[in-house]
Amino acid sequence: MPEWFKLIGIVIVVVGLAFKLRTTLVVVTAALVTGMLAGLPLFSSAGVLQAFPFLIKPGQEGIINMLGRAFSDNRLMTLFIITLPAIGLAERYGLQEQSAILIRKIKAATVGRLALLYQLFRIVHGALGLRLNGHASFVRPLIFPMSVGAAEARANGDLGEEKVELIKAANSASENYGNFYGQNLSIVQAGVLLVYGVMKGLGYEVSLWRLVLFTTPIVVLSLGLGAAQFLLLDRRLKSVAKKTPQAKPEGILDNASQ
Repeated sequence: MPEWFKLIGIVIVVVGLAFKLRTTLVVVTAALVTGMLAGLPLFSSAGVLQAFPFLIKPGQEGIINMLGRAFSDNRLMTLFIITLPAIGLAERYGLQEQSAILIRKIKAATVGRLALLYQLFRIVHGALGLRLNGHASFVRPLIFPMSVGAAEARANGDLGEEKVELIKAANSASENYGNFYGQNLSIVQAGVLLVYGVMKGLGYEVSLWRLVLFTTPIVVLSLGLGAAQFLLLDRRLKSVAKKTPQAKPEGILDNASQ
C-alpha cells in the first residue's frame, strides 16, 4: 500500500465537513481509518476480545486506547460544560432581550463594529493568558443577540433568515480570529509552549519572547483582515436594508432561535 494512502483521513475530514456531518463522528472515523491503514491495532490488550486476535498486536498501543488516553489527558478542556446550565438560565430569563435592548440605544453600533471590537477583546484576553470558552459563554448568549439588535435597529424591522445567518458567521469568525491568534501573544499558552518545546528539541536556540515577537505581525494582519471583512458586511447589510420595506420592530427571539 502506498504511504500517501495513509493520508486518506484528511480526505474523510474534508468531505465530512463539506457535507456538514457531525464533526465528532467525522474526526473519530478519520482517526480510526488512518490508524488501521498505518498498521496500528484497534485495541492494546486482549481482554474480552481474545476471540478477535487480528484486532490486537502485543506491544503496540491500540487506536481506541489512544483516543481514550487523549481524552483523559485533556479532560480539563471540557470544563466549559459546567457553565452551560448557568448560561441557559440567563437566556431563559431574558439575557438576549436585555442585551439587544441595550445595544439598540447605541446609535453608532453596527454588526461589523461589534464583531471587530469583540475580536480585539479576545486578542487582549489571549495576550493576558486568560482562557475563555468564547462561543459558549460570550458569542451565543451576548454577542450574537447584541449584533442582531444592532442590525434590527438599523433595518427598522425584523431580519430575514439570510441576514441572521450572516451575523452568526461574522460573530463566530470574530471569536475564532481573536482566540486563535491572540493566544499566541502569551508565553503561557499551550500553542506557544508546544512550538518552543519542539524547536528546542530540534536544537534551535529560541526564546518564548522571540516567538511572541514574530507572532505579533500575524496578529495585526488578522485584525486588519477581520476589520475589512466586518466592515464589508456592514455595507452589505446596509444595502439590503435599503431594498427591504420598513416594518415595525420585533423581538430577536424568533430569528435568534433559528
